[in-house]
Amino acid sequence: MNLFLLLDTSWESYLLEKPQKLIKIGRSELKTVSANAQTVNKQWVLIDAKDQIVGRLSSQVAMILRGKNKASYTPHVDCGDNVIIINADKIRFTGNKMSEKEYVHYTGYPGGQRFATPTEWMKKNPALILENSIRGMLPKTRLGRELFRNLHVFVGTEHPHGAQKPKEVKLS
Repeated sequence: MNLFLLLDTSWESYLLEKPQKLIKIGRSELKTVSANAQTVNKQWVLIDAKDQIVGRLSSQVAMILRGKNKASYTPHVDCGDNVIIINADKIRFTGNKMSEKEYVHYTGYPGGQRFATPTEWMKKNPALILENSIRGMLPKTRLGRELFRNLHVFVGTEHPHGAQKPKEVKLS
């Protein structure tokens, strides 16, 4: 029965006739529970970057680092997981980004603007590409710097975090 179509009866009489339709919400049910450092459940996650596209992988990893994939997500708390990425040298870009994309760095000195392509970074250290991409997707605050410390990127399949027993996650 629609409440707006009650013409002959008053609101109070309707409440007395139909008490089963009322939903009582107490104050205790309306409280928001925020996570903190003691209540957060942090885990170790292993991700294989072989044949993954850099931007898509980075956005999913940033979400895991932030903790947005958990029901207990709290914006001001480090509630994300520790992420291990292997095979960073086997990532790929779409289109012509491998040769046309430019990373810009300024040394701080006059004329100190430096440019590099992903091809040059792959020769130097392939992990830098993923680290730079994921860092750019995290908050630019103290919390963002703390979250970035939970990321571990490795070239190849070997990593020194076997004692943490990371669970492997397949990202689509």
